[in-house]
Amino acid sequence: MDGKRKTLLSLVGVVCTMTALGFASVPLYDWFCRVTGYGGTTLEASAGSETILDQTIKVRFDASIAKDMAWEFTPVEREMEVRIGETGLAFYEAYNPTNRPIAGSASYNVFPFTAGGYFIKIACFCFEEQVLQPGERIQMPVTFYVDPEIVDDPDGKHIEQITLSYTFYEIDLPEPQAQAALDLGADSIQTDLN
Repeated sequence: MDGKRKTLLSLVGVVCTMTALGFASVPLYDWFCRVTGYGGTTLEASAGSETILDQTIKVRFDASIAKDMAWEFTPVEREMEVRIGETGLAFYEAYNPTNRPIAGSASYNVFPFTAGGYFIKIACFCFEEQVLQPGERIQMPVTFYVDPEIVDDPDGKHIEQITLSYTFYEIDLPEPQAQAALDLGADSIQTDLN
């Protein structure tokens, strides 16, 4: 009986460990991608590069929305050419054509994936959730640079073009705005009754 109990406890321990690793794998993978730029995940910095090269690189901008997202979302400029290390500023435009406020969050990556570790964002609308009121149209900035170390990377030095892609997903409205939307709905019902 003692051997069976030991085996059972060992198996339960293995199952618990595997379950914990399964839950931890998503945040660990996300952290790994953000630190290394793996899979086209861009890096972040608080300031621009101190080194600017004469060599240029073309940056293309791509925008899409998730299947159930009601916004219209496009880059203002489809592409720009920047010197490697130079700070670039691009804008994306979002429009809410509905009669309700909608909150969105953007996921992003760059292609080719090997450029992810060299594409550095200084500021981006994607760092925070966005809320658009009915009929609201906004332009959202992203400030970035391409790290000069890309020219020393055996794979990176041959990259002539980087595509920065965003996809917006609808998320739950933040609590104060969700309450305001409910209040507006109640006001319109009250007006209809009068």
